[in-house]
Amino acid sequence: MGWWQVDADTLARGRFVVSPLSEAISSLKLLQGHAPAVHPGERSWLAEHLPAFRELVRADPLTPLLLDAAFRPHWNADFITPTPAAEGGQSFEEELAVMRARSPQEVHDDLTVALGSPPPPELCRRDLADRAADVVEWVWRQTVLPQWPVRRRVLEADIVARTAQLSRGGWAAALDDMRPGMRWLGGDRLQINTHEHAPREMSGARLLFVPVSFGTSWVSWEGGRRYAVVYPCAGALAEPGRPPAPEALGALLGRGRASVLVLLDAPRSTTHLVALTGLPLGSVGRHLKVLLDARLVRRRRAGRSVLYYRTGAGDVLVNSQDREGE
Repeated sequence: MGWWQVDADTLARGRFVVSPLSEAISSLKLLQGHAPAVHPGERSWLAEHLPAFRELVRADPLTPLLLDAAFRPHWNADFITPTPAAEGGQSFEEELAVMRARSPQEVHDDLTVALGSPPPPELCRRDLADRAADVVEWVWRQTVLPQWPVRRRVLEADIVARTAQLSRGGWAAALDDMRPGMRWLGGDRLQINTHEHAPREMSGARLLFVPVSFGTSWVSWEGGRRYAVVYPCAGALAEPGRPPAPEALGALLGRGRASVLVLLDAPRSTTHLVALTGLPLGSVGRHLKVLLDARLVRRRRAGRSVLYYRTGAGDVLVNSQDREGE
């Protein structure tokens, strides 16, 4: 069992950050097959981008060898999953520069740890950091960047929900379901996975929690200064298979307004609602105003975004439709 010794001050200073590079790496891991495509949105995304990714990999025999060595079942090579900056807010290019700056010796050492033995001769070369960064950059530009405004708001919505969970139930409530194998053990111990790793004492370090869109997760650290837990956010990237709003609720509120209310089971921005409903931005804004005035939803700010979520009255109204016919 791997666990971190986290003192009260370190935990109190923990923060959630959005990392564009982590989002790209999460997408790469899904393309690599290191996580199952669970949600309809993930399967749709894979169907769209997997053929081009496979073509990219086939074009250079070194690429699959490098990616397979860097992403192992129990450990990632550290150079390919750099720890985000403590303050967050870095651009993708700034984060990717950290990966490119890894020295050949650091890359060799990281691959040795991930593989459990020295890398094969084909990977004993000086340009591996740049080659890996080139693949990550392709994933970012071809598969993530076109969706990034929506993805970012989904991640921010997850942070708002986690922060609310933290305020209600403390760190144990916020951390226990964050990623598989992770839970608060009590005292000052945070279990991060179920693998056998030596405990790490992290007094005085910065502890970061980084949501990503897909069902991938990992941990990383930079020396003894920064530790990061990358975890899958609660909301799917897209939900084409989501059932429509109940007919009776649509008759009461109007179909568009009912759809918006149903989607607000988790905090979402207007941009996210536009993406999920297909409604124009102005229509979503008008529906939200009516729902706010009726006290069926509330709003709060998360960074530069305003996120909307259902009130208790809104929950009752939506959930009552599930009991029709009982």
